[in-house]
Amino acid sequence: MPKSLESPNGVAFDRLYHAALGRVTAGLSPAALTLAFTDWFVHLAMAPGKRGELVQKAARKAARLSLYAAKSAGHRGIDPCIEPLGQDKRFRDDAWQQWPFNLIYQGFLLNQQWWHNATTDIPGVSGHHQDAVSFTVRQMLDVFSPSNFLVTNPELLKVTLEQRGRNLSKGFQNWLEDWERASGGKPPAGTESFAIGRDLASTPGQVVFRNRLIELIQYAPDTDTVWKEPVLVVPAWIMKFYILDLQPHNSLVRYLVSQGHTVFVISWKNPDASDRDLDMEDYRHLGMTDALKAIAAIVPDTLVHGVGYCLGGTLLSIAAAKMARDDENRLQTLTLLAAQTDFTEAGELTLFIDEAQLSYLEDIMWEQGFLDTRQMAGAFQLLRSNDLIWSAMVHDYLLGERQPMVDLMAWNADTTRMPYRMHAQYLRRLFLNNDLAEGRYLIGGRPVTLTDIRAPICAVGTESDHVAPWRSVYKIHLLSDSSETAFILTSGGHNAGIVSEPGHPRRHHRMSRQQVGDRYMDPDTWFAATSPEEGSWWPAWSAWLAEHSSGRCAPPGMGAANRGYFKLAPAPGTYVLQS
Repeated sequence: MPKSLESPNGVAFDRLYHAALGRVTAGLSPAALTLAFTDWFVHLAMAPGKRGELVQKAARKAARLSLYAAKSAGHRGIDPCIEPLGQDKRFRDDAWQQWPFNLIYQGFLLNQQWWHNATTDIPGVSGHHQDAVSFTVRQMLDVFSPSNFLVTNPELLKVTLEQRGRNLSKGFQNWLEDWERASGGKPPAGTESFAIGRDLASTPGQVVFRNRLIELIQYAPDTDTVWKEPVLVVPAWIMKFYILDLQPHNSLVRYLVSQGHTVFVISWKNPDASDRDLDMEDYRHLGMTDALKAIAAIVPDTLVHGVGYCLGGTLLSIAAAKMARDDENRLQTLTLLAAQTDFTEAGELTLFIDEAQLSYLEDIMWEQGFLDTRQMAGAFQLLRSNDLIWSAMVHDYLLGERQPMVDLMAWNADTTRMPYRMHAQYLRRLFLNNDLAEGRYLIGGRPVTLTDIRAPICAVGTESDHVAPWRSVYKIHLLSDSSETAFILTSGGHNAGIVSEPGHPRRHHRMSRQQVGDRYMDPDTWFAATSPEEGSWWPAWSAWLAEHSSGRCAPPGMGAANRGYFKLAPAPGTYVLQS
């Protein structure tokens, strides 16, 4: 038995029990939720003043709704007593202003607002528990939104009457198809039109290095001359790399090649139970270090533009800090795409990160040797449940329509796994303890710190990112002493904001540069002071890379057979095909 599986009998039984329970709870810890609600309930019980305020609020809301009902009876154009939040699209159709549906949705919104008041601003409740309770209650209320049910949704009733119920028949067929695919481990309907290597990840190149964890892809040049410094892209291992090489028109890899860059990309292996003991240091060494060694053989005597996306950006930062500590000068610049280096404000994902939740999650991973991203999909979907769960169910199963499959959705369905030891270390050392930002992250028994990095840094955040909130990404200004820190804020979310090619409609971005010695500007002041520019952020970043390059030269060869780096397989390689 591997040492990682060895455990006293009682502890092993508990871990197996938690692993089995996790299959029922979608990986969420009942203990963590119980602690949060207990904290909230006890402190609310000890706050008679707060309870009195809630009673008064309930009475005022009931009176407002009654007055609205009286005014709107038989009349149109009466101002609602409460407006939905800006991002709430459920009640925008004019049909919701007709009686009795106007009363139904207004009552729901007032009830939702009251519960927000009931779960926030209670003295004594920890901030983490308050956020968890408020979030959970909001999810429970959203289940019963009138937009989710046929008899309380006027849009659904209209379609059902017009189609004489055919929409419900189609919806049932859609549900059966989705159930059959999910139970058989098949991808969602429509993904067949997006084959890897044909429709997606089709930029020409070669795998020039392979070890047990990565394939290194070198892309073929598209220009007569190239910039001297090659680009190494380090994607997150929680995703397949080809989010940066989707279709030809929106491939960041193809765009970089067209701008004269020699591009290398790490393609991570999709780990299984045999990889359970791979840790963060393995990912740094087998990933970053081995890739840089290969690039040094193929493109000798030059530095590298390092580009890290999401968790890949965090790993790139750790590797850059280690190289800076040990005087290993390998990086010309660092670009961090939606990547965090400080995790104190890591968005609503932190709702699922505390000691109770991590212990529970570790037991799940301990039993199976890895964490499947499908086991985390519920948590990610809950962050945007109205868009990703309920509106999709209404659209597919009640309206009987299918959202057309697009490349980003097909990529999102191509899930990966994470080894037990690595993911446990990542969550504890970074998310829970924030070791990197606070100078406690150890490599070789000694801490590494981002303040040692002197290479210019460009950090990219996205305005509506739920995974790496842009204000968290912006904290690189506080953690780095690099010669220059550029910051780009682009419209869109964690994925769509990065995949934002020139010509993409309704895109804008902001960009600034901070030199050594410049005074710090907080993110909200920066946002107000930095004017938006229309269009994609890619050209601005490409110009920044060119500015920090040292001229152009003839393209290097593909691989370096004389140094042991052969052309092993055409891009996109074999690891990306693993399921």
